[in-house]
Amino acid sequence: MTAAPSNIALYDCRDAFVATLERLGAEDRDVVAVCNDSVGSSKLAGFRDRFPDRLINVGIAEQNMVGVGAGLANGGKIPFVCAAACFLTGRALEQIKADIAYSDTNVKLVGISSGMAYGELGATHHSIEDFAWIRALPNVPVIAPADRIETAGAVAWAKSYDGPCFLRLSRVGVPDLLPEDHVFEMGKADRLRDGDDVTIIANGTLTHRAMAAAALLAERGVSARVLNMATVRPIDKDAIVEAANKTGAILTCEEHTIFGGLGSAVAEVVVDEAPVPMKRLGVPGIFAPTGSANFLLDEFGMAPDGIAASAEALIKRK
Repeated sequence: MTAAPSNIALYDCRDAFVATLERLGAEDRDVVAVCNDSVGSSKLAGFRDRFPDRLINVGIAEQNMVGVGAGLANGGKIPFVCAAACFLTGRALEQIKADIAYSDTNVKLVGISSGMAYGELGATHHSIEDFAWIRALPNVPVIAPADRIETAGAVAWAKSYDGPCFLRLSRVGVPDLLPEDHVFEMGKADRLRDGDDVTIIANGTLTHRAMAAAALLAERGVSARVLNMATVRPIDKDAIVEAANKTGAILTCEEHTIFGGLGSAVAEVVVDEAPVPMKRLGVPGIFAPTGSANFLLDEFGMAPDGIAASAEALIKRK
């Protein structure tokens, strides 16, 4: 059960990112883009063509790219620094820490093709540690939108926010989940479905799978709440505590290792504020093998029926 029904449209969130970035660029000349020879994969060709003097391509030099972004921000620009998430966060982590987080510099980090979107290229191209790396740094909100609508809202919010942030965007198509008039609020979860028996918390490419799992559970008489937790830091503590108290069990799903990511962030709140049975679904502390992102998510128990089965097992622990 990897794919949405054939009559449901799937959208690449990168398209919503670049459409919003071009609109913001037309409104404000201070909006610039920086990339690492990734004009194609970041889909920045349209931005380059419209604003040729506002796209800086540093080549395959991620540390330099982040430093250039910091310099532009210090000069009053609003840089969106775009690269494959695995290389942006892995190669340039020291620069992100020192030049952006420590300095609280107004740079928007955009991790493209996150999670296991580069599945066939293997472990070197998987970005399943980025939540953990960036979440540990002060001053940097960590955001993984669930669909094109939330992506557009998060990009617009990032431009208006006076400070750094990390946007995590996949290239894997996802269906629309949020209404067209949805307003992104940093640090606020969206309750996409109400329920009393268990709460499923997800973000990014896993949110629509969580919704599909909740539909399967409903057919079996299980009432599942679904929270779209787009912001991993700061986490929405109130939504987590309310869900724990109301449903008595929490299941998290993420395209990330189970160590240090969304599940860990939720567990920190649960253990401190509202202890209930909980399970984290994700990559179980290994290097993920090659294969498409959808295949790998299924293999790690995150097909809709796998999520539903984990939820049913969790309920039995209540």
